[in-house]
Amino acid sequence: MKTTRHDSFAAYVLPSVLAFALSGLYTIVDGFFIGQSLGDLGLAAITLAYPAAALLQAVGTGIGLAGAIRCTILQARGEEQTPRTCFSGTVLLLLATSAAFAAVLLGLLGPVLTVLGAQDEARPLAAEYIRVIAYGTAFQILATGLVPFIRNLGGSAFAMVAMGTGFVTNIALDYLFVWEFHWGMAGGAWATVIGQAATMLLAIGYLVRRRVGFVPPKAGEVLPLWGALLKVAAAPIGLTFSPNITLMVMNHFLLRYGGALAIAVYGCIDYVLSTIYMLLQGVGDGSQPLISRAYGAGDFGELRRTGARAYRAAFGITAVCIVALFLTRSVIGVLFGASAEANAGVTARLPLFLATLPLLAGVVLFYQTAGTLGEWAFTGSAAAAVQDFRIGIPGMLAQAAGGYLIINYLLRK
Repeated sequence: MKTTRHDSFAAYVLPSVLAFALSGLYTIVDGFFIGQSLGDLGLAAITLAYPAAALLQAVGTGIGLAGAIRCTILQARGEEQTPRTCFSGTVLLLLATSAAFAAVLLGLLGPVLTVLGAQDEARPLAAEYIRVIAYGTAFQILATGLVPFIRNLGGSAFAMVAMGTGFVTNIALDYLFVWEFHWGMAGGAWATVIGQAATMLLAIGYLVRRRVGFVPPKAGEVLPLWGALLKVAAAPIGLTFSPNITLMVMNHFLLRYGGALAIAVYGCIDYVLSTIYMLLQGVGDGSQPLISRAYGAGDFGELRRTGARAYRAAFGITAVCIVALFLTRSVIGVLFGASAEANAGVTARLPLFLATLPLLAGVVLFYQTAGTLGEWAFTGSAAAAVQDFRIGIPGMLAQAAGGYLIINYLLRK
């Protein structure tokens, strides 16, 4: 019996980890091509713009995860029609948030750039990237929001294929748009948008083939359902985006005291750490269907066992990544086209950030395997929904401290 459980855990988690790794590499690939093309200034601009794209992915993931959790628990309790209504309401919420974010990014681009810390020469480049990202808001939010439903239907491998297809599309178009057509920042953004569109179309095709019916909730049910979903989504959105809050704060200080060079150094470090973060999120997201089913069926022993396996997997991945990045730290900046001076900064200060990764692993797994259980959807506790964002604060402070040391290092040079 234990072998079956471990096999089931691996069948859900391994494809999820690979899929999230590919998702996390989207902006890194953009950074690679743009950095190689535009140097430190291009790296600084995409680092400044990255939180806007990350917010869209966080919102899609959070809402999709909330809907998938609720549907899975309803199914485990023997419901039939209600999960279809829940799925349909989730899709409508994804579409509504897509329209809202597109309107904000396009209509208030100037204030958005100011909040992100974009100034001087990097500002127009960051604007160029965000403007294109805004055009593809629906693709990004739906691509990340539909994937949790695919996993809940036993399609973890297909979810990996869908996200992998988008990733490969992104690489090919980055090469074409940035290096061959010389579209610069806009080329990288269009490559990302089209890659996410490919993932979204594959996800929709899978759900159609599985005959996941669209049963729109009644008019009076829409707002209560959206409210319940957003209460659950608040934690994954908040915690997924919290490192980017740190990034925005650090960008303001880095740009003021170190200029584009400091942003480029921190950007290279953030790229590799973001990938590790996505690996950890993949462990938690892959565990979610198993945890939700156990919770819905009242099997709390299996729930605890699944959580323990998730923690072991996350800390194992973290240990491997720390060793690998420490050994290769001297070439990371070069990979992104950073100058020799920026690469030296990455080499010197990356170990400080690596020291915070075990804490990050614990934070991510706590919210994924315990905090986001469907009980939030049924208790309606807003305090529970935001508690994991508060738990994430120590990790944010640790990253900020590391960034502060980078500033001091650059100022002393």
